[in-house]
Amino acid sequence: MGEGAGIASAREAANDELVLAFGRLQGAAGRLEYLLGGAIEEEFGISHAMYEVLLIVGRAGGSGMSMRAIAQERVLTTGGMTRLVDRMEEAGLVVRADDPADRRGKLVRLTERGEDIVVRASRLHVENIRRYFLAPLPEESRQQFMECLRILSHSARDALPRLR
Repeated sequence: MGEGAGIASAREAANDELVLAFGRLQGAAGRLEYLLGGAIEEEFGISHAMYEVLLIVGRAGGSGMSMRAIAQERVLTTGGMTRLVDRMEEAGLVVRADDPADRRGKLVRLTERGEDIVVRASRLHVENIRRYFLAPLPEESRQQFMECLRILSHSARDALPRLR
């Protein structure tokens, strides 16, 4: 594995095994985001960020989810999340409702249109995940790869400071 502290030049840094591995992860994520997110945007007219929020809110169920909780899941500031949810509300995908547990808070819920879009977009997304994300990998490695991604995602989430 890369030595880290032994890096003494830009060339060594650029060729460090760990730096390369992380760069490949970022490159793959960016390219897959472009391919898969672009397909959702082209077919359904929503950004990949909106699609992810629809999934997060859908996972929470009918009662909805607070803006703070959504922001935490998306690793966005509450201000950034407010702007995104504003656009989603204008598009008829979500509504805000009073939070019975917090007088000042609002819960975000899917509208009927939001539910319909997330279901149809997910059908396309699953096809594209199989095609671009899983098909290039050896079949016997796919489950382990997905489990490793889950572990990395949870580890990174747990290492982040709580958003305000």
